[in-house]
Amino acid sequence: MTCALLMASGLGTRLRPLTLTTPKPLLQVQGKPMIETLIEALLAHDVTELYIAVGYLAEQFRYLTTKYSSVHLVLNPDYCTANNISSVYYACQQLPPSDCYICESDLFVADPSIFSDRPQDSCYFGEMVSGHTDDWCFSTAADGCITRVGKGGEDCFNMVGVSYWTSQDLCKLSHLINEAYTNPANHTLFWDDIVNRHLDRLSLFIHPISAKALIEIDTFEELKTINKVYYYGC
Repeated sequence: MTCALLMASGLGTRLRPLTLTTPKPLLQVQGKPMIETLIEALLAHDVTELYIAVGYLAEQFRYLTTKYSSVHLVLNPDYCTANNISSVYYACQQLPPSDCYICESDLFVADPSIFSDRPQDSCYFGEMVSGHTDDWCFSTAADGCITRVGKGGEDCFNMVGVSYWTSQDLCKLSHLINEAYTNPANHTLFWDDIVNRHLDRLSLFIHPISAKALIEIDTFEELKTINKVYYYGC
């Protein structure tokens, strides 16, 4: 059994005014809400249960539980006051003991086949970038084991918003997130910050994917590049 956690509780402030009335994962890309491109890619590759952490405009996600019988919503009541560590914290209380993908939901899946080869180990999907990057990225050892998760690097794999966890490592991660979240000082952290703090307890590798197989959409300009309808204000 394999499940997936999709994080969709954020405000999407960088895509306002579009996100004043529609959550960012439900914005349409090439005629389909971007979260549905992720759901359908995962379901097509043997994911049996999907848990979506919702908060902002949560009611708009309810149709997904009817359209896809495997989808379950998890309410994140702290979405306004905490970072995305809160989505993982609340979802981990409901996730079954299984292997699990953890995904951002502001992703357009251009190549669903990236999920066809199931990783053998816990890993982050990554896209190789030459030169300097200011984005979230990874430092790795010679064997591909991740030694750092953070912002900024040279000639490295960029984070693309998808990771995979074996059931054993998901149990460890859940414990670490729960432990961290009891301290309000950690509520401003990304969940990846907790991973970075405890890489000595987690054996994580890079799962390379081809460029532009996953497209993360953070800004209106990025949305326009793949969705021409927004050029005309429609």
